[in-house]
Parts: sequence; C-alpha cells; structure tokens
Amino acid sequence: MRTLLLILGLLILGGCTPPDAGRIADYRTLGELRVATRQDPVSYRIDETGTASGFEHDLLVRLGERLGVPVRFDVYPDSAAALDAVLSGQAHLAAAGLGRNDKLPLLWSAPLREVEYVLVGRSDRPEINGESDLAGRTISARRGSPTTEALQRLRKRIPELNLHFTAGGSGDQLLAELARDQLDLVATDRVHYAIAAQTAPELIVVNDLPVQSTISWALPHDAHDGLAHEVTEFLQEATATELLARIADRYFGHVRRLNETDITTFLARIRARLPRFRQFFQEAQARTGIDWRFLAALAYQESQWDPLATSWSGVRGIMMLTSETADRLGVNDRLDPRASILGGARYFVMLREQLADSIPEPDRSWMAAAAYNLGMGHLNGARQIASRIGKDNTSWLDMKAVLPLMSKPEYASRLKAGAARGGEAVIMAENIRNYHDILMRLEPAFAPPLQPLGLKLGTGAKPLGAGF
Repeated sequence: MRTLLLILGLLILGGCTPPDAGRIADYRTLGELRVATRQDPVSYRIDETGTASGFEHDLLVRLGERLGVPVRFDVYPDSAAALDAVLSGQAHLAAAGLGRNDKLPLLWSAPLREVEYVLVGRSDRPEINGESDLAGRTISARRGSPTTEALQRLRKRIPELNLHFTAGGSGDQLLAELARDQLDLVATDRVHYAIAAQTAPELIVVNDLPVQSTISWALPHDAHDGLAHEVTEFLQEATATELLARIADRYFGHVRRLNETDITTFLARIRARLPRFRQFFQEAQARTGIDWRFLAALAYQESQWDPLATSWSGVRGIMMLTSETADRLGVNDRLDPRASILGGARYFVMLREQLADSIPEPDRSWMAAAAYNLGMGHLNGARQIASRIGKDNTSWLDMKAVLPLMSKPEYASRLKAGAARGGEAVIMAENIRNYHDILMRLEPAFAPPLQPLGLKLGTGAKPLGAGF
C-alpha cells in the first residue's frame, strides 16, 4: 500500500511516469500475460483440486488465447495491492472485481459488467423502513469501494449512523462475518449478496444504495505494448459474440432463483437426509466420473432426497426414474435408493453423451439436466427451434430462452415430439445449478480409490467440478 501512495505522490507532484527500473517486460517479450488478481467468489477462485475459475479468470484465459500467450495469475491480498502491482510495473493488468476509478492514474478497459449496490442485514434484526431507522446502526464496507462516498453522504444526513471501513479483505468476508452475527450491516453488490445468501439465508437486502458502478480491468496509463488496443478489441468481440454474456451467466446468472425458504429447507435436509445417501452418490461418482455433489443436487431437485417419492406421472424413487428408463438401465427396484442413484447417474451420462459434440461444458451438462426432466426428444426439438430463430443451440444462455417456447402452439406444432413444459425444465436445471453450488461450498470433494481429484474414469469427458 505504501508503494501505491508513493507512486501516486510522484505522479501528482512530479507529473511524470514511474521509472522503468524493476518493471516487467511487455507480454510478448515476457511470453506470458501477467495478471494481478485476488481471490473472490465471482472474479477468481480456486477449488479444492487447485483448479482456478471465475468470471474474470475465464475471460482472461480467452484473452490469452487471442494474444497467443499463457496467462499467469498473481494473487494479491486485496484490490489495492493488485492495483499497486500494475502501478509499480509488476503486472500487465489488474482484474480483481475492480470498480472503475478515474481518479487513479490508470487506463481502464471497457466495462465487463454493471454493478448495483445494496445494504445487507439479517432477518432477525429490526426492520429498516427509512433512513431514520439507520440511526445508531453500524454499516461496514471495504475502504475505497464505490459505496464509500455514498455512505459518507448518508452519515452527514444521519449523524448517529456509524461507519466501519475495512482496509483489507473482501466483500464476501464482510458478508461471512455478518452471517456469523459479528457485524450489523454490510454495503456490498447484489451478486456477492446473492452468492452469500446461498448458504446464509438469514441475510436479506434491507435497502438499495444510490450507487452504480462498472467492473473493469486496470492497465498502466502509459502502456506502449499494444495491450490496451488488444483488450479493447477483445471485449468488443466478446460482447458482439455474447461470449461475455455466456461467461457471466455461467457464474451468476442463476444465483437469485432460490428464495429464503428454498435455501433454508435445503440446508436443513443436507444435515438430516443427505448423510444416509452420501456413500451412494460417491459410489455413483466412482462409476461415472460425475461429481457426487452434482448428482446429489440432481436428486434433490427430483425428489428432495425422498427414496419413496412418486409423481402423478408414475416416475418413482430418489432419482425419479420412469419404469421404462429403469428397465433399460437394469434397475429392478426404483425405491431402492442405491439402485436408483446408480441408475439415475448412468442415465444422466447417457443423456449428456447423446448431445452434439459441438456443445461445450458446462452448457452440455446443463442441457443434459434439462433433458433429464424433459426428455432428449423435446430437448432436440428445442434446439431445432433455436436454429430456426437464429439462436445458438450450443449455448445454455440461448437455450434457456428458447425452451419456454415449446409450450406455445406456433412452435409446438412443428415439433415431432409435440408441446412440452420447457419453462419448467429451465427452472429445474437452474435450481440444480444452485443446489450444486451450495454443496460445492459445504461438502468436500470425493476422490475414489486410485482416482486422483479432478480425473475421470469411464467416458473420458471432462468431470464436473468447481468450474461447472
């Protein structure tokens, strides 16, 4: 941080750029794009297998492919340190969920996404119906975040309001402290709130903040290696081709679908019901290579982990198999939880492998989850609709907009499989994504004997992990 202050002082007082001594070479000479980042549930994260993922991570990997160099991510403790790395010449750019700040001597990329800010509290605290209710309360926020000035203006109107600005850490850490009842109120953005609320349903938005910002990448203001031009062209293409939208949807397009009751019930059943079936899901992973937590999420969506579940249409068991599917898979007793889980896992793999090779992961698995509910015939019909109306039928982002059209007569009449409740299949697939996210955060990965974490036995397809 002292380096950042020193450089800013030199720039303001001397009107000159920092010296080149100690600066890394440009990305072409160095042979890699060096990115300063920080661990964050949205931008850059590392799972228990050591695999990195995240919204900005995935975008930067694609940028590296365009530049023809690998991307090296250097992790710093906070966003200020990441910016310091760019200013001191130790990184080519900073990507750390950074709100654009034109007061700093940096060059900012085009916006990656827009951000709205909210005030988050706990459902067991007194309600806040207006600004006057904030008197005597304490709001915590990251120092230097886009909410800082708005909160200071708020305190001028309400002198009894207390503000607590943290010098380091991250917004998700503050939300975790709030969930543990260690803080009163937290100012954060809607996406980080939604992710935190997946495992802490007691967190609620108590008020909107009059703050909007954009997330951008920060580059040296005097960059001469052409990187700024390459970044500009890359983001223009990523926007035009919907790459930006698809990656955004991958990480947080689904996180607001479950309500407080849904999450509270799911967390309770993780404790009460899941232990009985955990070994069967892990056995299914060993046999199919599908992460056991994804299979558990699929089963919960189907039956809420009730091995005796039966629907009006005759599907039964914890994986809700039809009698025809059970016969095809050799499942003699659909109400036997082990047999149902192993059969359901094999059925999911069959559906996923029937999809066209052009469909990448994780979209491939989300479409297979929709087909588990809808049937492959109907999913293929929806893909035909997508092609006719100019949508990308290899993209889940496009397909989840197309699937609801299957219930409309003008589309259903042209389908071999007929009409279907495609909207319900979308909701179910998106719920599975949420349940899987929660289980990934609460339940440890399973490494079958002789199978290291991250490797898959069987079909050779990419396993479902933290990047899913």
